[in-house]
Amino acid sequence: MSIELNTKDGHVTITTDVISTIAGGAAIECYGIVGMASKNQLKDGIAEILRKENFSRGVVVRQEEENLHIDMYIIVSYGTKISEVAHNVQSQVKYTLDKTLGLSINSVNIFIQGVRVAND
Repeated sequence: MSIELNTKDGHVTITTDVISTIAGGAAIECYGIVGMASKNQLKDGIAEILRKENFSRGVVVRQEEENLHIDMYIIVSYGTKISEVAHNVQSQVKYTLDKTLGLSINSVNIFIQGVRVAND
């Protein structure tokens, strides 16, 4: 799936993998995030941290008419306030996608897949 944009300079196509990679990169920069997790991994009870090239497995981009919705699956650091971490991720992802791609995001839904002690 891809997002189609018509600008004054021409036609732009942005794939959901690009949006997922940028959103995942913005999320892991936030304080309290250990990493991104896959959306389908809790069946084993162990949350695996995704590397940068696999962020699209932990970010789901949905388009409903003109609205864009992003679902993010993350692993947070032990001892942080989960609600604050989730709010920071939402704000950072919206801001980064707006500034980088010019996309207006309607919602960023955060799903906590695990809590880990950060390796600092």
